[in-house]
Amino acid sequence: MCDVREPPRVREGQGRIRPLTVHHLNQLLLVCSLVLLVAVAAVRISSRSGLPSLLVYLGIGVAMGQDGIGDIHFDNAELTQVIGYAALVVILAEGGLGTKWKEIKPALPAATALALAGVAVSVGITASAAHYLIGLEWRQALIIGAVVSSTDAAAVFSVLRKIPLPARVTGTLEAESGFNDAPVVILVVSLSTAGPVDHWYVLLGVILLELAIGAAIGLAVGWLGAWGLRHVALPASGLYPIAVMAIAVVAYAAGALAHGSGFLAVYLAAMVMGNARLPHWPATRGFADGLGWMAQIGMFVLLGLLVTPHELGDDIVPALVIGLVLTMVARPLSVVLCLTPFRVPWQEQTLMSWAGLRGAVPIILATIPMVEGVDASRRIFNIVFVLVVVYTLVQGPTLPWLGRKLRLGDGSEAADLGIESAPLERLRGHLLSVAIPQESKMHGVEVAELRLPHGAAVTLIVRGGESFVPLPTTILQRGDELLVVATDPVRDATESRLRAVGHGGKLAGWLGTDGASR
Repeated sequence: MCDVREPPRVREGQGRIRPLTVHHLNQLLLVCSLVLLVAVAAVRISSRSGLPSLLVYLGIGVAMGQDGIGDIHFDNAELTQVIGYAALVVILAEGGLGTKWKEIKPALPAATALALAGVAVSVGITASAAHYLIGLEWRQALIIGAVVSSTDAAAVFSVLRKIPLPARVTGTLEAESGFNDAPVVILVVSLSTAGPVDHWYVLLGVILLELAIGAAIGLAVGWLGAWGLRHVALPASGLYPIAVMAIAVVAYAAGALAHGSGFLAVYLAAMVMGNARLPHWPATRGFADGLGWMAQIGMFVLLGLLVTPHELGDDIVPALVIGLVLTMVARPLSVVLCLTPFRVPWQEQTLMSWAGLRGAVPIILATIPMVEGVDASRRIFNIVFVLVVVYTLVQGPTLPWLGRKLRLGDGSEAADLGIESAPLERLRGHLLSVAIPQESKMHGVEVAELRLPHGAAVTLIVRGGESFVPLPTTILQRGDELLVVATDPVRDATESRLRAVGHGGKLAGWLGTDGASR
């Protein structure tokens, strides 16, 4: 049996524990690489079945644990919490980098209402169910209500990525999942580290203050980071992704050290940089996406190791009851109360009610009361674990079906262009690499009809593995890759024009920049 509960350290009276050797390192690398390969292969299975991959990762951890074939005994909740926090920083950074401001801007008020008032409604209803139906003490019931009130963007969009939903739906769900982590973390920590909460207005004031500090630091760090990356030419393109992730982590650390919400800070900083048209953006996006996958895999495998399956039997029924109230009462009611004032159609409200998937965040938050020594904390963790697994199995596969039944996945919206920018400092210009996706309305447009600003020109087209210099009458096609050279003053206008044609076609000059009528 392998016991990994205690890290290597010096024990009094026992001398020094044998340090990690190269042989042990080789074994560790072998096991970790095999786990990663299995997890990567499992993504293919989950994409076909419609299940979020988090369930597969949790299953790998459980299989490696003391009740599985690995027989690894692991019960270090504090280490799990620390690693989970680090993984959440990476996941939120990756999510922020992929959040499009133009999509979430119209949905920002509704998403903010869901992330604050919606969380409060979910906590109150779920905690009441845990107290009156399950018999938990109020403190334990409130902790469970707070833990499971946070939605998980990775879980939601892993099953919805095949459905081109309206921008308001995706924007609301993205912004909500990015914003609600911060108040929930503050609430769970406050409930776990203090006695009974008699003065709720004090707790509300603390939450709002920490959110304000985190938001201010995140926006400031993101703006400064984006400004620096756009004005400083790094010697290698591979340094840009590293710099972006480092800036995002700086935002988290600065926010946390300033007694603000580090999670909100890292999400906002990443979102600012993700919408700043940074150089070598596709490479940065791919790097962040890979780090996000690794963070999810490591976090869920570790959480699977922490759970003890043979102890879950007594907590299955309570988890099902609490989850049923959360899914069928708390979440729909919070959506209706928060979105009805914004005149959101009932179809969209229905989908967003059912799309409240729970994933990484609730299970990580369930380790906080364990670390703080809250009574019945192990039971809280077990209930949350069962709830997340069972209701992800129920909601995950049915989300695409529900989206189609509600006629929210019509596929009518054109895909955005993939544009990478490389600064040419000595020439005072930029080289734009433009990929035309299958759904782009740039298909069938002649090069001259792009009407690029003076100082910009299409210099090369790559089609079917062959490259050629285009003529003004060359017709663009799906799958083409364009190289566009633009002088520094017209770089932004050139990218805006390319995206406008991609959304509105050759008539984009008479329509809005996104193809919408003025």
